[in-house]
Amino acid sequence: MKTQNNTTTDLSVECFPQFISEESKPDQSYYFFSYKVCIANKGTEAVQLMSRHWVITDANGRSEEVRGPGVVGLQPKIQPGQKFEYESACPLSTSTGSMKGTYTMVTDNGDSIEIEIPEFYLICPQSLH
Repeated sequence: MKTQNNTTTDLSVECFPQFISEESKPDQSYYFFSYKVCIANKGTEAVQLMSRHWVITDANGRSEEVRGPGVVGLQPKIQPGQKFEYESACPLSTSTGSMKGTYTMVTDNGDSIEIEIPEFYLICPQSLH
């Protein structure tokens, strides 16, 4: 699946979703997706990822919001020229959906920056037939 990319100030976010057929049970309306996120700091100042806000929408238009500290139990500090990558997952009750959101970052001097996580699509390949 092609990545979705967003660059805000000197930070870039790319998302790579993937359908996981082994974990899915289409006959029970359970579709499991993983996604990899890459956050690159192209600036001159370190930033720390403090919190996340996701909006997950299924094919029926039902949305769920997820908020919390950091990602995958971490609040990583990303130095200039460095990248931070992580993987997570999301179940849906429909064969397609989307995710988007924001990360709240803090610079070394205490400035708070909200960066957009570009919308990306969760698509079960069988739903394309």
